[in-house]
Amino acid sequence: MAAVLDSVRAFFAPTTFTIDAENPSDVVARENLLDRVMGADRRKKSSEKIRRNRVPAEGLALVARDRDGRIIGTVRLWNIEAGVNDEGTPINALLLGPLAVASQHGGKGIGAALMRAAILEAKNRGHGAVLLVGDAAYYERFGFFAEKARHLVMPGPFERSRFLALELTEGWLDGAAGMIVPSGRMLASAPVRRAA
Repeated sequence: MAAVLDSVRAFFAPTTFTIDAENPSDVVARENLLDRVMGADRRKKSSEKIRRNRVPAEGLALVARDRDGRIIGTVRLWNIEAGVNDEGTPINALLLGPLAVASQHGGKGIGAALMRAAILEAKNRGHGAVLLVGDAAYYERFGFFAEKARHLVMPGPFERSRFLALELTEGWLDGAAGMIVPSGRMLASAPVRRAA
């Protein structure tokens, strides 16, 4: 019922945000938003182990901006291998997260808009599946369910009931089993200068 009420409120609320591609000048604002919304312990999560020192999937780092251009929401997707199929071939997929919206902008449909935009863009770019760790009651409305992720595991502690998957291509995760591992590009590191 709460999801229905949120949808009705968002429908009648004036549009106060836009969804945009993240750009390099957004990094500090995005990180500050994530710290405020998710807390300092966010970097200890199993999903973070997959994202650490990686670049998001091409074109799949999105932000929500208010009328003044400030970042009020964010979502990013990351290239992963979702275990292997029955023949032992790695299954390419995406890991979604984190999704965050500034607390003062909650209930305006911003998170849902970010989710819909991210899913559509992932599908348009030819990706076959998206996985995430999150609240099933929230993510089921976008088509995420635990069933397709039942034989996959994260690299560290996670709650099985919160490990969800969405197939963008029907049957993409059929037979998928094993460990989720990062497969995306690494961040470029700055050269280390040695003291003379």
